[in-house]
Amino acid sequence: MTRKISHSLINGRTGAGTAGQGLKVEWDSTNDGELHWMDVDESSLEYVAPVFQGSNYGFTAGGSVSDTIDKYAFSSNTTATDHGDLAISINEQAGCSSSDSGFTAGGYTGSTTDVINKFSFTSNTTASDHGDLSVVKYISSGQSSSTQGFASGGNTGSATTAIDKFAFSSNTTASDHGDLSAARQRSAGQSGTDYGFTSGGGGSSNVIDRFAFSSNTTASDWGDLAETVSSDQAGCSSSTHGFDSGGEQGGGYSNRINKFSFTSNVTASDHGDLAISRGFRAGTSETDYGFTAGGWYPLINNVDKFAYSSNTTATDHGDLSVSRSSASGSQY
Repeated sequence: MTRKISHSLINGRTGAGTAGQGLKVEWDSTNDGELHWMDVDESSLEYVAPVFQGSNYGFTAGGSVSDTIDKYAFSSNTTATDHGDLAISINEQAGCSSSDSGFTAGGYTGSTTDVINKFSFTSNTTASDHGDLSVVKYISSGQSSSTQGFASGGNTGSATTAIDKFAFSSNTTASDHGDLSAARQRSAGQSGTDYGFTSGGGGSSNVIDRFAFSSNTTASDWGDLAETVSSDQAGCSSSTHGFDSGGEQGGGYSNRINKFSFTSNVTASDHGDLAISRGFRAGTSETDYGFTAGGWYPLINNVDKFAYSSNTTATDHGDLSVSRSSASGSQY
């Protein structure tokens, strides 16, 4: 897990570790100017990626009322492999990521559910039940802090403002974590270091909401997307920006990628296009690239890859093992 220290500790004592280890500090100019530290041998200082970004694999779970968990490498565009199964077949669920496990929250199984699934990133065994949301809902957006998952908005019979919070470490029932600024469903979710973001959706909205991971106060308006999107976009997160891509728009499906800052609430900018216009895609986040997988209409198995640093058109990055839509994304 990434831990941050203040400038005042740079010149502090260096013998904090054991067996010759000390307090190691690295300045990361690309991650909001934060200082990151870990107790390591002096010769092996390294930056630790935040939980909401992966460096190895993306996972696409469920979708099209399926229980399949697909795993694909960020480094190569080969076809994804089967990585076990969810405890139940599900779609339209929120996806979250801890440092070692993926989670799906709520969704539709033939009827709406409150179940939270947990699966290991390192072994392809069947997922386990990880407690329940505080309410039965689907089409929520997922966000992840270092210790907790969030399912914001969604539909409980009608669109809701509720944000649910659950611990990665225990399978107790989720708790209420405040509300979005307006009832929203089929939105995209993004995660910063201290805040979760919910963008677009809600039937027809360009609003970006921001809520604090540390307190359950009502979310605040955090600027707007560059255009109004009806629903079903994919969300990705770099260390400094959120990305909202694809989705339903004007009776068809869009290929546009929107980019917005985590540190200022100005209107999002156009960030190039997906390779294919689709909605209902699953977003995953690597340290330098965003990925979107599957989608509708028609149903596809395509995985798109786009750079955070440039607004060029996304490239094809292989395929899922089966075509699907309305899945959830996690990363490791």
